[in-house]
Amino acid sequence: MLDACRPGVHSASGARKDASRLTPLEQARRIAALCAEKLATDVAILDMRAVCDYTDFFVIASGRNPRQTKAIHDEVLGVLKQDQSMLPRSVSGLPEASWIVDDYLDVVLHLFTPDMRSFYRLEDLWSDVPAVELEAATG
Repeated sequence: MLDACRPGVHSASGARKDASRLTPLEQARRIAALCAEKLATDVAILDMRAVCDYTDFFVIASGRNPRQTKAIHDEVLGVLKQDQSMLPRSVSGLPEASWIVDDYLDVVLHLFTPDMRSFYRLEDLWSDVPAVELEAATG
């Protein structure tokens, strides 16, 4: 989906209409940065726009155990709610917290424990999609 088609994001000239609303790429980078701040490992952003019609980006990250995975989820949820008034459309995987999926529509966050991430291997499944550089995500 083009950002220019989304209400409140861009005008036809490409200028931001609402400075407080993040573009899908900015959302993905913000979510990735929040995961990294909570010590998530192997944080990745996949650009799904060419292959998927239900979201623009996947953010994939791992916690060392279900407790940390839940803490990462709680941090992302709390900060996005407070700073951007964003709530996920749906959340799956609680209370087990071995694979939590937060669907923010434009961005889907996948939080895994190491065992679950190696079992499902989403990066291998979607190896044909481009990854987004993380240095811009944390800068």
